[in-house]
Amino acid sequence: MSNLKGKRILIAKPGLDGHDIGAKIIALALRDAGAEVIYTGLRKTPGFIARVAVDEDVDAVGLSLLSGSHKELVAETMQELRKLDAGDIPVFVGGTIPAVDRAELMDAGVMAIFTAEMRLDDVVAEVARALTPVQAA
Repeated sequence: MSNLKGKRILIAKPGLDGHDIGAKIIALALRDAGAEVIYTGLRKTPGFIARVAVDEDVDAVGLSLLSGSHKELVAETMQELRKLDAGDIPVFVGGTIPAVDRAELMDAGVMAIFTAEMRLDDVVAEVARALTPVQAA
């Protein structure tokens, strides 16, 4: 697995969705790759998630979404991050995200979208790649 040592990642469940097994599996995989993971628990508001991200000085925010409200909740969370002058924190999304919505989420600034079909090693590697500064040649 990729090395995320020293990275702080927030995993959050916005909205009313009450299923968090996937979020917990991702949190454990990121932890096993060396990240310090903060998990907010179920049914958090975008404003709460943004405040925790800022308070915990995270390197990235992962949103787990299964409710069908992914476009609205991602937009609201990113807006709340911007309000707190933290719009530069990368946001990645996982869960039930229809293929038809993925381009719109990426255009809105989402760093990556992960689905249940993906291997954990690939998810962790993509997060690590996104959080690793590019070295000048």
